[in-house]
Amino acid sequence: MEGIEHRMVKVNGINIHIAEKGEGPVILFLHGFPELWYSWRHQILALSSTGYRAVAPDLRGYGDSDAPDSVESYTCFHVIGDLVELINVVDPDEGKVFVVGHDWGAILGWYLCMFRPDKVKALVNLSVPFLRFHPEIKPVGFWKSYYGSDHYISRFQECGEIEGEFAEIGVERVLKGYLSDFPVLLPKGKLFKRPLDEENTLPCWLSEEEANYYVTKFQKTGFTGPLNFYRNLNRNWELLKPWVGSKIKTPAKFIMGDKDLVYGVPGMKDYIHNGGFQEDVPSLQQVVVMEGVGHFINMEKPDEINQYIYDFFTQFH
Repeated sequence: MEGIEHRMVKVNGINIHIAEKGEGPVILFLHGFPELWYSWRHQILALSSTGYRAVAPDLRGYGDSDAPDSVESYTCFHVIGDLVELINVVDPDEGKVFVVGHDWGAILGWYLCMFRPDKVKALVNLSVPFLRFHPEIKPVGFWKSYYGSDHYISRFQECGEIEGEFAEIGVERVLKGYLSDFPVLLPKGKLFKRPLDEENTLPCWLSEEEANYYVTKFQKTGFTGPLNFYRNLNRNWELLKPWVGSKIKTPAKFIMGDKDLVYGVPGMKDYIHNGGFQEDVPSLQQVVVMEGVGHFINMEKPDEINQYIYDFFTQFH
């Protein structure tokens, strides 16, 4: 990871760790679960070599950033508060940046454009489209009603419970399990579907050394901070009521793999391809579904993703 600089920045009352490289217009990269700035390593190196300044934080609760204790400190407003201040720090002159998000980072990208469109020049989101708010159905209840109580979002809700189960099987197994094949269901006592003595086979796009970077960081921090994002899904739903029906007007491009667990969610394909997504994001310029590609699309297909990002942002100079 040659030439990538690391520093701590004080924003919104906490310390956030950022990795950055390059000179030029800022691209802010927002990671997902259970990840780190490091998930953007290929994008940082590629985009910084084409005239951009790539900046990738560890979100609050992750990696070398601070992890506030209370669950309530992880609502969408806390995290977007961090990002707005971070944008002002890394781009003090204009206070407006390009944004790329994946998974939870994509959700935050949509929120950032919804709350503070003045801060975002254009957006490339991966894996998670804009999710329309249902005024009556709380999200955790929705997932549970469809997938049952073993669904990962249901299993993440009880503070300490899944952390205890993760501790039993060990950080290494948890992370390699996630990065290999993000599990939709987490049945008690049968996490990651394979016996404990069986080796985890990493996908071809992730080396042992790369996987160990995540393992080392999560061994220090644990999973509570990252899990607290999920523990605020219902709270966010309540807080976001004023934005029901709100449209995203920022120029956007969306990319996902057809093997992504998100693509298989009930109603998702219809929403993405039959007008709903375009209605909610009127300035959505392109949707790309990559064949045979899974959830961690920016690591699995870095060259293609780098090119998509570059081609899209070039038109806004």
